[in-house]
Amino acid sequence: MNIEASKIYGELTDEQSFRLLVTSVSDYAIYMLNPAGFINSWNTGAQRFNGYVASEIIGQHFSVFYTEEDRASGKPARALNTAATEGKFEDEGWRVRKDGTRFWASVVVDPIRTANGRLIGFAKITRDISERKAAEDALRESEDRFRLLVQGVTDYAIFMISPTGEITNWNSGAERIKGYSHEEVVGTHFSRFYTEGDRARNMPAQTLAIAAKEGRFEQEGWRVRKDGTLFWAHVVVDAIYDDAGKHVGFAKVTRDITERKQAAEALERANAALFQSQKMEALGKLTGGVAHDFNNLLQVIGGNLQLLAQDVAGMVKPERRVRNALAGVARGAKLAAQLLAFGRRQPLEPKVVNLGHFLRGLDDMLRRALGDGIEIETVVSGDLWNTLVDPFQVEHAILNLAINARDAMDGRGHLTIETGNASLDDAYVARNPEASVGQFVMIAVTDTGSGIPADVLTHVLEPFFTTKAEGQGTGLGLSMVYGFVRQSGGHLQIYSEVGHGTTVRLYLPRVMQEEDLVGEMHSGPITGGTETVLVAEDDEEVRKTVIELLLDLGYRVLKAKDATAALAIIESGAPIDLLFTDVVMPGPLRSPDLARKARERLPHLAVLFTSGYTENAVVHAGRLDDGVELLSKPYTREALARKIRHVLRNRQQRAMSHKVLFADVPSSRVAAPDLDAPRVLLVEDDELIRAGTAEMLRNFGLDITEAATGAMALRMLQQQAVDILLVDVGLPDTSGIELSVEACRNYPRLRVIIASGHDVALNAEQRIALPNVAILRKPYDLEDLRRMLGIRS
Repeated sequence: MNIEASKIYGELTDEQSFRLLVTSVSDYAIYMLNPAGFINSWNTGAQRFNGYVASEIIGQHFSVFYTEEDRASGKPARALNTAATEGKFEDEGWRVRKDGTRFWASVVVDPIRTANGRLIGFAKITRDISERKAAEDALRESEDRFRLLVQGVTDYAIFMISPTGEITNWNSGAERIKGYSHEEVVGTHFSRFYTEGDRARNMPAQTLAIAAKEGRFEQEGWRVRKDGTLFWAHVVVDAIYDDAGKHVGFAKVTRDITERKQAAEALERANAALFQSQKMEALGKLTGGVAHDFNNLLQVIGGNLQLLAQDVAGMVKPERRVRNALAGVARGAKLAAQLLAFGRRQPLEPKVVNLGHFLRGLDDMLRRALGDGIEIETVVSGDLWNTLVDPFQVEHAILNLAINARDAMDGRGHLTIETGNASLDDAYVARNPEASVGQFVMIAVTDTGSGIPADVLTHVLEPFFTTKAEGQGTGLGLSMVYGFVRQSGGHLQIYSEVGHGTTVRLYLPRVMQEEDLVGEMHSGPITGGTETVLVAEDDEEVRKTVIELLLDLGYRVLKAKDATAALAIIESGAPIDLLFTDVVMPGPLRSPDLARKARERLPHLAVLFTSGYTENAVVHAGRLDDGVELLSKPYTREALARKIRHVLRNRQQRAMSHKVLFADVPSSRVAAPDLDAPRVLLVEDDELIRAGTAEMLRNFGLDITEAATGAMALRMLQQQAVDILLVDVGLPDTSGIELSVEACRNYPRLRVIIASGHDVALNAEQRIALPNVAILRKPYDLEDLRRMLGIRS
């Protein structure tokens, strides 16, 4: 305060000084009301807040500053009454300026009394706190929005916990994820959400300690819901401090990521399965290629040894050495076959099989192979479905598994072979990506052996992997089984526990067809011929060997180093009866295309393929293509001789049938059906041979019914009377011999004629079942049929 001001204030009375002070205050409206509420003083602050000058407002009732709503509710009168009775009235609320705008005011009303206590009016102090209210409202709105946000989140559990771990609030996401309501959980310790193992390891306390020390804790792990179920959680815990820096608790955010974890695990399994599949595919291609070259080498060695065997006939030592060498070739051929099986490159000849019937037939063989120390139990489920598999390969697979089991049990233990029906669903396939959804026939081979460690289990299907001592196993047994099952459209699963044995389950696809009847074929003496054979083979040593074998069998031989050269020989017009060609040869022309072009030029040409590895050229979906004849390398002289005679006889029969069908036969020579003539059921799957033979039989005036399969023939036998069954040995769904046995069982007086390009020998049991049987060798002509049927010319 300066000197002049001091002089002025010094000259004023106390009352004048106080009045001057009140009038000068601009941040507060300070004015007096009479007992009835009328304004009788006015200061600068009141004028600034309310907009009225003193001359405009003094004498008016103070309710003019209230909103219409407050005046209607009697709030001004209540304010004065409260101040008079309680000594003070304090309030915050909206007030109205002269221009009609509103402001948020803090109001204090004090009663003014005389010395003897008489009320003479009121002192009213008002402050404009609109800015503070706006800030508070904004803060409150922000807090409300945050509260709504937190409560509205359902995918995250968001809650606060005290410094000692007690839960202080709870959102709807926490309730949804963990299962507890707000009332159930607030005030309890957050460790209730941890597993017993985590609590035993003091993990909840460690979580808070790390969060308090480092400001944050983050982890994934199992958490427990109210109902006791587990879920995989992503957890973040943040330490919370107040404005003064005091630690007041923790904010905890938990998310249920079980589905994400399952998806990640499924992806990991799928990637592992893809890697395994790619590895197996690469190994399969490698082993298939190796097998092809290996079989060519074996063919050269084996073919020359068989030729040498004839040269040393009667010489004891050389004969023994040749036999030993041929045994080595046979072992090599078996090894190559296992490689092809693993690589899913072997040509399968599947049939509809009931594995229950099949297993019973293996019992004696298994007991001989495994020895007396192994107790074998076979369990066959009732109503077992049929499956489409190569019976020889199933037998080989079961034998391999049984021998592996015997070795795991050191020759003493219990082996269980079980069959049953199985339906694999989406859940199983999700866990086992190599499998497919559907119905399967399951074979389980279980031993009581030592079991397989987990780190070894991932490798047991790989070729040449073995846990046996050196020299005691090739490591191809399980890989062969795996390849066969996969090629058959199935799935293999291994379960093992160290010290408790191993179970290998094979799942083979179910088929709805009836079981095939597999007949026993016998071969007669080996014969050669004088026909001309064109050999197409790119491997020079193999070509030389097979040519010498064919020449030794009496055939005339032409040779070509590839398919293009072979086609040139065919187009030259040289007489050729049989094309004997390797499936896999270099050059622009593939062997199947060579065969097609050759038959276009020579319709009656017989074709026989050979290969150690077919590369799917004549094998698709694991089966030989229809009409394809294949001789797998390495083959013996005997196998070559029999296969060539079979193919040539079928070719000659086709040619004869074609000649009959397209001959210009005068109608007078075709006899009308004789009502008293024998009724013949002709069963032949080759359409041209069937049509030609039927035409020959009609020339005799016979009543002919035709069937292409064994199943069709059995239905026809049930529907009509038949006197003679003329049946080919090789039918697509059964053996002609077994079909004949089945037919004669139901119709004992039936005459049977079995036709075949093979040499056929019936065993004693079949001869008893077929008392009226005759063998008709292909190729046959009209006179052969007449003689077989006993018809006079």
